Amino acid sequence: MEESDFSGCQRIRNICILAHVDHGKTTLCDHLIASSGGGILHPKQAGRLRFMDYLDEEQRRAITMKSSSIALHYKDYSINLIDSPGHMDFCSEVSTAARLSDGALILVDAVEGVHIQTHAVLRQAWIEKLTPCLVLNKIDRLISELKLSPMEAYNRLQRIVHEVNGIVSGYKSEKYLSDVDSILAGPAGDVDGENQEFVEDDEEITFQPQKGNVAFVCALDGWGFCVAEFAEFYASKLGASSTALQKALWGPHYFNPKTKMIVGKKGVGGASKARPMFVQFVLEPLWQVYQAALEPDGEKGMLEKVIKSFNLAVPSRELQHKDPKVVLQAVMSRWLPLSEAILSMVVKCMPDPIAAQSIRISRLLPKREFLDSDVSPDVLAEAERARKCIEICDSNVEAPCIAFVSKMFAVPLKMLPQRGPNGDIINNSMNEAGESDECFLAFARIFSGVLSAGQKVFVLSALYDPTKIESMQKHVQGAELHSLYLMMGQGLKPVASASAGNVVAIRGLGQCILKSATLSSTKNCWPFSSMVFQVAPTLRVAIEPSDPADMGALMRGLRLLNRADPFVEVSVSARGEQVLAAAGEVHLERCIKDLKERFARISLEVSPPLVSYKETVEGEGSFLLDNLKVASGSADYVEKITPNGRCIIRVQVMKLPNALTKVLDENADLLGDILEGRSAHRKRNFGMQKETCVLEDGSSVEALKKRIIDAIDSEMECAGEEIDKDKAERCKNLWFRFLQRIWALGPRQVGPNILLVPDVRGRGTDCFQGKDCALVSGSSHVSRRLGFLDASDSEDGDNHMGSESSLGPSQSLFSEAHSLESSVVSGFQLATASGPLCDEPMWGLAFLVEAHIFPTGSLSDDSEPAQQPDQYGIFAGQVMNTVKEACRTAVLQKKPRLVEAMYFCELNTTTEYLGPMYAVLARRRAKVLKEEMQEGSPLFTVHAYVPVAESFGFADELRRWTSGAASALLVFSHWEALLEDPFFIPKTEEEIEEFGDGSSVLPNTARKLIDAVRRRKGLPVEEKVVQHATKQRTLARKV
Repeated sequence: MEESDFSGCQRIRNICILAHVDHGKTTLCDHLIASSGGGILHPKQAGRLRFMDYLDEEQRRAITMKSSSIALHYKDYSINLIDSPGHMDFCSEVSTAARLSDGALILVDAVEGVHIQTHAVLRQAWIEKLTPCLVLNKIDRLISELKLSPMEAYNRLQRIVHEVNGIVSGYKSEKYLSDVDSILAGPAGDVDGENQEFVEDDEEITFQPQKGNVAFVCALDGWGFCVAEFAEFYASKLGASSTALQKALWGPHYFNPKTKMIVGKKGVGGASKARPMFVQFVLEPLWQVYQAALEPDGEKGMLEKVIKSFNLAVPSRELQHKDPKVVLQAVMSRWLPLSEAILSMVVKCMPDPIAAQSIRISRLLPKREFLDSDVSPDVLAEAERARKCIEICDSNVEAPCIAFVSKMFAVPLKMLPQRGPNGDIINNSMNEAGESDECFLAFARIFSGVLSAGQKVFVLSALYDPTKIESMQKHVQGAELHSLYLMMGQGLKPVASASAGNVVAIRGLGQCILKSATLSSTKNCWPFSSMVFQVAPTLRVAIEPSDPADMGALMRGLRLLNRADPFVEVSVSARGEQVLAAAGEVHLERCIKDLKERFARISLEVSPPLVSYKETVEGEGSFLLDNLKVASGSADYVEKITPNGRCIIRVQVMKLPNALTKVLDENADLLGDILEGRSAHRKRNFGMQKETCVLEDGSSVEALKKRIIDAIDSEMECAGEEIDKDKAERCKNLWFRFLQRIWALGPRQVGPNILLVPDVRGRGTDCFQGKDCALVSGSSHVSRRLGFLDASDSEDGDNHMGSESSLGPSQSLFSEAHSLESSVVSGFQLATASGPLCDEPMWGLAFLVEAHIFPTGSLSDDSEPAQQPDQYGIFAGQVMNTVKEACRTAVLQKKPRLVEAMYFCELNTTTEYLGPMYAVLARRRAKVLKEEMQEGSPLFTVHAYVPVAESFGFADELRRWTSGAASALLVFSHWEALLEDPFFIPKTEEEIEEFGDGSSVLPNTARKLIDAVRRRKGLPVEEKVVQHATKQRTLARKV
């Protein structure tokens, strides 16, 4: 690498601003743009214009809805700043911003403190290995609104810093334990250096003001500072070094005016009025300036003293302004300029691309080991060279050019620059989509090499594997870059080329990339790991055009919307409806507005939200006893016979432990990789799970196996308190035996339901009702893959079954039974995909299916089906359908229950509106978890669980009932079973007395939800058509 390229990369910083909604991200951006954006924003408008929120919807709602970038110049440094949304509905935009950045400014409101989205963005920064800096915003509200004393304000700031450090420390501990588990689970001596990084920086506290990575700011008024600024100012006055003062200006350090020494708490002696140096030398001067400016009897000479001491050039007309806030802002923004404090912190504390990519490489491109000898060494060598170039951020022209596109975004054609980088006129009429006036640009970061306009590159999807180029053609395609742009908020500045470390917008990839992809100048390069999204799109609606003739325009609009939004999902339901899935109500409203006004430009009809449910059976502590009955064979079972009479199906169902269900659901993607044998070559980040290190094939299986065993252990420990410990221990051993008999998972091969292999050991000849038959024995395929069963044990078991089966029935009958195994599994998959209550997927159930196959005519001596066995169609189809119906009937007999999705809701309101807020929560069937008053403020924080079905219109109703004083944030939490029996009929005397004799019982909540889903799906619903039948009467009264 040439020296000039090296120094050029060192003077680049890629940062994003992450925070909870309304904590001041865009306002902070305004001040940074006004000072370092090249004159595109006047300082007078900073904080009020919200330059980065250039969409009409963003200005109307006063929230950011998309991540956007702007290039700033500070001294000799080029800073690519990415502003991101804080609303949970747009958390996908946070993921796209974090992937392209090296550092993150974490904003926290000094009044509101740490919120749920603060946790989410800290986790995102941790997962993407970003270097964070903390910015405590709205310091002025502590003075003017809460009227805190400097000491009280210091305690509050200290508590916030401590809380944020605690969150990051939790992630570090989690990573440490995860790494230890992977090392213990892995083979001895196979310890990779990347997994050892937890040893280095474990005890170091992340955010420390004395280190310079914490800033205290007021973004609206444009002032802010780090501790170092005050340390330099006081160094000459106190006769101490600025480094010593910087360490002392935070924490329990006190200044002794007599000895001119910095002492600890003990050195102060019994002086009760002693204040920490941060209070005495930093906060008290600030409080004095605010009081002098805002209070009527304030000491006006204080402002003049500050102006004179620091030689501030404040215009006299601003000092003589009648509004004291204008005077205060004029002084404070010149005394402690916000942009200087933030950008100097960014330059000092955040790494340049060279240093950052060496830290982030294990996250961006995990190291892969190959034991197969058939992989070409040239391919591996080139792929390793590409990875090395990314690690050192090689910006040479000879280096392979590799970039990552985190999202596609749509720009109206008229917004594109009319002239190129050399001033020549560009023809922008060419639109790659060819379907609208929108042009799609790729939001990308160059990690290696140099990218140029007109260059040809390969677009690699996340599933691409360079070692299998022949079978991977569908995951790679060539593309030519039309042009490159430097993003300036809404504006675009054309550039001829850009080197490694820069963030650019690329035109020409609209037809090649759906949402995200890796760009590479060579095919022999691994794709970047997939981005982690905090939540999944849970809000679904069906949309159709008001005029059926506009169906083609709607389809084109949906294709464009799907490409333009990184998080939206478009699908077709079983009924043929076009279904749009979004993260929440605000996100959905924006998507519908974009469809109507930009992409489809037609009138739309939008259905009420389609809420997903799941179905399960009753059982908490009692299910353990049911499991013991299943094991002993004394449990109730459902028996069904195929139409041709040749197969009898017996099904037993039991409830899985809740912890095991949760593990299976959360690890669905990893299970798919393991069961399909892909885990050695491709790793996915599975959902919003705990961030796990990328493991090799055996280690990932071991880690998942350990989670499953831990889930059963924890559930049995809880159950041991309710029932006899001996029974709990027996049940625990039984579950470990069940784990060795897993035939399949469902639905879709990876769901949270289990199909168990029939236990045929020790039966001898299979005989059913005195007649010889063959049992469809199956194989413990999933157990073997997950490591619960050795391959040798499994083969012995299968051979044992085969030899026993061949003793009784003929060999051909046994072969037929073996061929019907896939039919049994398919029937199980169909049943778990649509349960008996309302055709929703099943949740947390284990099925034991025994299918007995009889020779032709053995079950019915004189029945017609035996004489014409083929009149009912193919036998495999009959078995499949009968297994499905038997499983559904078994669930109905076991007290079925509906499972609904739950949001975690965080609400903030003042004391006087607590009553109306609780009334809204009660109407929405919410379950309040806790309420606590924020210390030093009149705000209450309430945590609750709200059903997803009840959440639509929740925010609007809350604002209406609390006059806008309460705000709520919803994030998907978990699935929870409704305890109500949908088929409840009063039986006992108490129930009859309370609910009546059964004829007049109103449908309960569970039944109402089931009927609503069945009505939507066109399924039959039991309801009275005529509610109040009375004799028809006319108005005329005839005597």
